[in-house]
Amino acid sequence: MATPSLPLPLLRAPHRLLFFIGAANLLLAMLWWALWLGALRGLWTPTATALPAAWLHALLMQYLVLPSFIFGFLLTVFPRWMGQPDLPRRRYLPVGAGLFAGQALLIAAACGWAPALWPGLLLALAGWTAGLVVLGDVLKSAGANRNWHARACYAALLLGWVGLLLFIAIACGHATLLPLHVALGTFGLLLPIYLTVAHRMIPFFANNVVAGYVPWRPLRWLAAMWALMLARVVLAALSLDGWLWLVDAPLLLLSVQALWHWWPRGPMPGLLAALFLALAWLPISFALYLLQDIGNLASGQLLLGRAPLHALSIGLFGSLLVAMVTRVTQGHSGRPLVMPAVAWFAFVALQAAAIMRVVAELGSDPYAWHFAAALGWLLALAPWVARLGWIYLSPRRDGKPG
Repeated sequence: MATPSLPLPLLRAPHRLLFFIGAANLLLAMLWWALWLGALRGLWTPTATALPAAWLHALLMQYLVLPSFIFGFLLTVFPRWMGQPDLPRRRYLPVGAGLFAGQALLIAAACGWAPALWPGLLLALAGWTAGLVVLGDVLKSAGANRNWHARACYAALLLGWVGLLLFIAIACGHATLLPLHVALGTFGLLLPIYLTVAHRMIPFFANNVVAGYVPWRPLRWLAAMWALMLARVVLAALSLDGWLWLVDAPLLLLSVQALWHWWPRGPMPGLLAALFLALAWLPISFALYLLQDIGNLASGQLLLGRAPLHALSIGLFGSLLVAMVTRVTQGHSGRPLVMPAVAWFAFVALQAAAIMRVVAELGSDPYAWHFAAALGWLLALAPWVARLGWIYLSPRRDGKPG
């Protein structure tokens, strides 16, 4: 019997294709950012970018790299949450093609090839739009199945699509929209999806492996978190930073409440422990946001700079990415549900990178810490990404489809 050609396993399931794209561009985007930060330190000559480098960094990480993983996950689980058959290849292939081509061209634009900017933005938008159409069709086909987690994730993706449109307007000269673009990416897209998925999946994971575990996932908690996150987006849009404490204080309290109820009181396997350790960054992030708010009220200055944002993005988003993608990859490739050594290395090293990036705002030479954190990110994730790529290019170990 003929052996299948190498690329074919990559196309057998949406998570294979989209996780592969996300993993590859995760390293490429951070390699570019590390080189840019090194240039700011005078280590080499910087390359002119099509737009300010910080704008492109925010766009790549918030709207392209992490959403590649998100689309891969949701295109896999949406049909299962709705009791429908898995999506055929023709439905998810355009999503992957648009996101991959868009990210590749935007990274090229970040490296100085200005003609790649607009094709990259339009292809990224096309990939996003294709993903929304496919997931919207799944929701529509579900009919009376009112799966609130799926609907919430879809609403967040719609907000992310709006945020991507805002960046297109920013690239046309409307730079005043940048704070809203960043706020939508963090509190309209990424955090709502992370928390919605955590609310549904993490009590389920823990209940399967921890004796006597009591799942806790009231919809009123998720609704309250959503309302507060959207209020934060509105305050950012109106430049009302002095009122952010009104949402950050309850967000901190609700984060502590969820972590308290979710955390198992008994022994748990390493893969589950990684998920809960990652979730610990949620209250830490909002504690930093609240301190930032208090400092702003007292002095009119953002004393912590972008430390709260990076505690959230590197600490929470990055750590949960490693833990959740590892779990999905192990389970959907016919491997044991364990945390491999290479994943533990990525996870632990990522904690160090997150701490470095937070501490960077408190030192006298912040860009030295920024550069160190970027290098730490690359060091942490490169072996993990290499293993993921090999798995996605290989058939399942147990011989099953997918």
